[in-house]
Amino acid sequence: CRFKEPAVNSIQFAADSAVLNKISLDYLAARGVTYLFPVQAKTFQPIYDGKDLIAQARTGTGKTFSFAIPLTEKLQSVTQDERRGRSPKVLVLVPTRELAIQVARDFKNLTKKLSVACFYGGTPYKAQFDLLKIGIDILVGTPGRIKDHIENSKLDLSNVKHVVLDEVDHMLDMGFAEQVEEILGFAYKKGSENKPQTLLFSATCPRWVYDVAKKYMKDEYEQVDLIGKKTQRTATTVEHLAIQCRSSQRAEVLGDIIQVYSGSRGRTIVFCETKKEANELALNSSLKQDAQSLHGDIPQKQREITLKGFRNGVFEVLIATNVAARGLDIPEVDLVIQCSPPKDVDSYIHRSGRTGRAGRTGICICFYQRREEDLLKQVEQKAGITFKRIGVPSATDIIKASSNDAIPPFAIDYFRQSARELIAEKGAVDALAAALAHISGASSIQQRSFLNSTAGFVTMVLKCSIEMRTMSYAWRGLKEQLGEEVDDKISAMRFLKGKMGVCFDIPVNELNHIQERWQDTRRWQLTVAKELPELEELPQEASRAPARFGDGGFKRNGKFNSGSWGQRFNKSSS
Repeated sequence: CRFKEPAVNSIQFAADSAVLNKISLDYLAARGVTYLFPVQAKTFQPIYDGKDLIAQARTGTGKTFSFAIPLTEKLQSVTQDERRGRSPKVLVLVPTRELAIQVARDFKNLTKKLSVACFYGGTPYKAQFDLLKIGIDILVGTPGRIKDHIENSKLDLSNVKHVVLDEVDHMLDMGFAEQVEEILGFAYKKGSENKPQTLLFSATCPRWVYDVAKKYMKDEYEQVDLIGKKTQRTATTVEHLAIQCRSSQRAEVLGDIIQVYSGSRGRTIVFCETKKEANELALNSSLKQDAQSLHGDIPQKQREITLKGFRNGVFEVLIATNVAARGLDIPEVDLVIQCSPPKDVDSYIHRSGRTGRAGRTGICICFYQRREEDLLKQVEQKAGITFKRIGVPSATDIIKASSNDAIPPFAIDYFRQSARELIAEKGAVDALAAALAHISGASSIQQRSFLNSTAGFVTMVLKCSIEMRTMSYAWRGLKEQLGEEVDDKISAMRFLKGKMGVCFDIPVNELNHIQERWQDTRRWQLTVAKELPELEELPQEASRAPARFGDGGFKRNGKFNSGSWGQRFNKSSS
């Protein structure tokens, strides 16, 4: 993916200036990178010139390359120190093992001359001791393991020339502040003018992070802020959707959402709040796609195998806790699903940033329950985004997505003769329908409410020719044709935006009965919803009401829910 501002950001521009070497250019070209992204273009020269720097940019905009490229080129521009046991010139501290592995991999791919090592917990010490004996030029690691090596007198930081703190706010949030400061104390000599170059990178940099960072930076430092006072802090290439769904329905709904929004060959990351939930979802039989879980209780070796399998397409769905949210550069993630709105808005920003990376577009879907509506609004306000409220995929959407994914093109020739025989036996339409149903695994399609994802319900829309002041007006219109008994069949009634109608849920087995009795008039038109319509917001007091208020809209018996647009019954009358 290219960032098309070639006059300023062209990699060739840097190459013509004899800054980037051929290995770096070839590696970037192999990854499809022919132009520097804004954060890379704005930070390259200051970093190469040795200036201290604080950089803030949205997730997925190439922050790792922003320091990896200029530091690699800087070190390779001088005579190499090839002594055994040499101490590192570059120290990169990151908050998680997964991010450490990714950053080290990017450095290794950019240079064959420099020795790059990656130290993190959960792995044997001996291999790391051996690397220290051989000599290291660039060291990437997590604070805990780096501190261990220093305290054991195995690691010398006195010759470090460049220090990078990546995801600095998260590192401090996780309680690493004391460890980081102890580590930096070995690299920064008190009273010395010859301090290492200090580079701070993150997607979120609250004011207090700057205050802490200034302890270790020169009086004059560069500041690159590609977010500034812009309200939207998430990646602009990500579409944000929200689906109201009870926690008991999530596992069944997940498979349909992934099928429709990512397909059988796309990559999806599902984020959960707990390890237990991640394990349960990964093993749930309702999930149609191959899935594996990733969280802190899984041994490091297995975590690396899992991430490699996900990158290589061995399985399509990764179900993770927040351990996977920061810094992971997994290419071509089509869909991110968050099982609930996180209380920490920065967590939402980083989770949603796993898709829509490097200029690609992506989708982030957030499940929420009625009682979590305020959390969803908090995310909108603080992240500067607006969720598009949608319903779960309809039966038509699921069938269409399953059909599109059902037949690999390369396999068609093998089945031509069988297809001819099946057509002769069943007829063309029935034969194809049977084949698609079998191949897609769709033994049955369950109808769900668009309002709260409850199975066994269909959402209907009642449109009115005039604005309604109260919902009782809609109830009167329904009862005139459907009788008083309809009161027990309708749930989750909500006003449409503008109050020119309502939507509500009915049990699927009541649909035919209602369709047979209803006739449209000039005042009222009743339709089956095909998608979730735009709804009036609930009054603030309703969203904070006690237990008699449920998951969506008002019903006379106290239940809540929601509804969807649809196709009008062709029974009009004047």
